[in-house]
Amino acid sequence: QMLSRAKPAVGGDLPHTDKRKKKGRKMPKLEELLSQRDFTGAITLLEFKRHVGEQEEDTNLWIGYCAFHLGDYKRALEEYENVTKEENCNPEVWVNLACTYFFLGMYKQAEAAGFKAPKSRLQNRLLFHLAHKFNDEKKLMNFHQNLQDITEDQLSLASIHYMRSHYQEAIDIYKRILLDNREYLALNVYVALCYYKLDYYDVSQEVLAVYLQQIPDSTIALNLKACNHFRLYNGKAAEAELKSLMDNASSSFEFAKELIRHNLVVFRGGEGALQVLPPLVDVIPEARLNLVIYYLRQDDVQEAYNLIKDLEPATPQEYILKGVVNAALGQEMGSRDHMKIAQQFFQLVGGSASECDTIPGRQCMASCFFLLKQFDDVLIYLNSFKSYFYNDDIFNFNYAQAKAATGNTSEGEEVFLLIQSEKLKNDYIYLSWLARCYIMNKKPRLAWELYLKMETSGESFSLLQLIANDCYKMGQFYYSAKAFDVLERLDPNPEYWEGKRGACVGIFQMILAGREPKETLREVLHLLRSTGNTQVEYIIRIMKKWAKENRVPV
Repeated sequence: QMLSRAKPAVGGDLPHTDKRKKKGRKMPKLEELLSQRDFTGAITLLEFKRHVGEQEEDTNLWIGYCAFHLGDYKRALEEYENVTKEENCNPEVWVNLACTYFFLGMYKQAEAAGFKAPKSRLQNRLLFHLAHKFNDEKKLMNFHQNLQDITEDQLSLASIHYMRSHYQEAIDIYKRILLDNREYLALNVYVALCYYKLDYYDVSQEVLAVYLQQIPDSTIALNLKACNHFRLYNGKAAEAELKSLMDNASSSFEFAKELIRHNLVVFRGGEGALQVLPPLVDVIPEARLNLVIYYLRQDDVQEAYNLIKDLEPATPQEYILKGVVNAALGQEMGSRDHMKIAQQFFQLVGGSASECDTIPGRQCMASCFFLLKQFDDVLIYLNSFKSYFYNDDIFNFNYAQAKAATGNTSEGEEVFLLIQSEKLKNDYIYLSWLARCYIMNKKPRLAWELYLKMETSGESFSLLQLIANDCYKMGQFYYSAKAFDVLERLDPNPEYWEGKRGACVGIFQMILAGREPKETLREVLHLLRSTGNTQVEYIIRIMKKWAKENRVPV
């Protein structure tokens, strides 16, 4: 669930207009409509004047300006392009045209138009933002140096900080401007956005409330409030906040309905993801990431990879998600290359100054060490935030594996048994690790029962091998013999007969030592008779002779 990004402050000054007074008419004045930010009314007035032949010199510029502020960038583009075709056109139009291209995502055209404009503060701000879009650090620093200590320039700088994930720097600028300009209420939304990105959801909510008290129907503010509720409470609480917006999103914000539909998918745990998210992948940045997460949850790792493989990660979330997808694909395909890429992404995030003390950053380091099979280091990181994930199945799954891998099978067993997810409990990794814990904790019967519940498959064959060999190592010969017996019947491999023979002799030895009930000998003989190996008659003869001497019925 995510937010629309704070828009860069690239808005310009109003174009000049010829102020003519008309006597005897009660028509609203353009200046009045603009001061009230009634851009729809202003366009209606300008079009009427154009229609009745009272068009003024800058009508096209004014219509473009109003369309731009209504979010109708295509209409603004049309008007500004018409002005550029006029003889002796006002050179100021080029910067307005460039801003329009920018908001339409046509960055190369925006740069070309921007360089045709005369030098101005607005032109510098626009080129500053374009340098960020093109990842041109040299140009970015040049235009940065031209910024002055004026509100518009500082707002542009703050928005670049925001988009480069320097949220504290952006907050500092917004707060400094707010100190002298309390009436700039919208800056509270930007500050709240930054706190949201820093995971301070309660602080974000407090700052946002200042704005919502004055503008209670703001689409962006209510959406942010819903996102905070999602993080602080749950999807249901978040959806309740969006209820009033669902049917009547402001016409001033055409993107709002798409934003709300996107966030509702997230608030509802992915419901309707395939209908809503694909068309938004190139519209809302988070839509691609959320669709990748949806595919991962559906175990469609290849689709997730196809969607993210060409994405150049810029934020910690993007690096993490690329790491997760590569790890999943690497495990599915047995690809060391994908696993190495995943490990590098996790290390990059977990080792960064901004993320090393956050929970996602520590999760990344744990994942990095997990892939490197350095489980002592995994536990150092998992223990540091364990209290936040007590009932989390995924956390417990990884934590239990790390515990078992470091020899603490007792605690590993306890944590494995906390897991509720049926999907995880039927996963071979879960079954094999739990079986190993049972065997190491001297509960081989429970490990054998795990096998009995499985349907015959390659995985059940692997679990049999694990039980047979681990039980043998632990001196639990009865269940080792049972497992080797099944293996031998499934695959007449001499290795399995040798394992079964050793386990049966081991049980006999334990019976002789009084560590196993004498009655078990009957089942041992039954197991031995089920093989075709010639060695079996000699072993059975010795066992039966002992049984006869000790009056043990077989």
